[in-house]
Amino acid sequence: MTHNHHKTNETGHGNETGHATQVRSGACATMQYTDKVIELKDIGFSHSNGKVVLEGVDFQLLQRQRLGLTGSNGSGKTTIFHVIMGLLKPQSGEVTVFGKKRLQQEDFIDVRRRIGLLFQDSDDQLFCPTVLEDVAFGPLNLGMTHAEAIRIVKQTCELLGLGGFEHRVTHRLSGGEKRLCALATIAAMTPEVLLLDEPTAGLDADSISRIVSFLNNYSMTHVIISHEIGFLKEVTDSVLVLRSGRFCALDN
Repeated sequence: MTHNHHKTNETGHGNETGHATQVRSGACATMQYTDKVIELKDIGFSHSNGKVVLEGVDFQLLQRQRLGLTGSNGSGKTTIFHVIMGLLKPQSGEVTVFGKKRLQQEDFIDVRRRIGLLFQDSDDQLFCPTVLEDVAFGPLNLGMTHAEAIRIVKQTCELLGLGGFEHRVTHRLSGGEKRLCALATIAAMTPEVLLLDEPTAGLDADSISRIVSFLNNYSMTHVIISHEIGFLKEVTDSVLVLRSGRFCALDN
């Protein structure tokens, strides 16, 4: 099982729809892509109150590709992540992950084992008493021994600037520390793909720098939602913009 608790709604404004346009940025621009990891075709999603969030959205992610996703609140960015993970069921369209169409809830079990999702709200992700227990939860569920899990916890915490935090009470951490802890719970499971929803929210410059180093030092397929365009340019090779159903260019 994954280390994910979740909300299934994204707050938004009005009857916005989402379409994507890709804008090149600097990092890894020469990366050669191979197999499709995720493909969404003609996705439509509306909330129960009738608000349209996504309408006719196409999206794909290729192996080793690193994408940024930005746009106004309510444009559907978080909803796309939740559709990929099977946390929300679209009213129309096709979801294909790792080459297999995903139709029923059971189809997403292995998706959640292979893709790590960082939720927008860290409290949705952290539910153990201490940092050590939270970060070890995933590795232990993957069948690692206690000793292996502890080794991975220490290694992951050091990478993200949480060395010495292992026995801290999770819910007494600051917002930024919780964010790093939530990312550590995902990274410790060594997923094939990372979906990170606002990973730098509440972080200081030093913590953001650690995340940049972490993402750039590992050849991992990932999609990152952020309003921080400078950050996205450091850790992605292209950016998708969702804005009220219109294709739009990314201002330099």
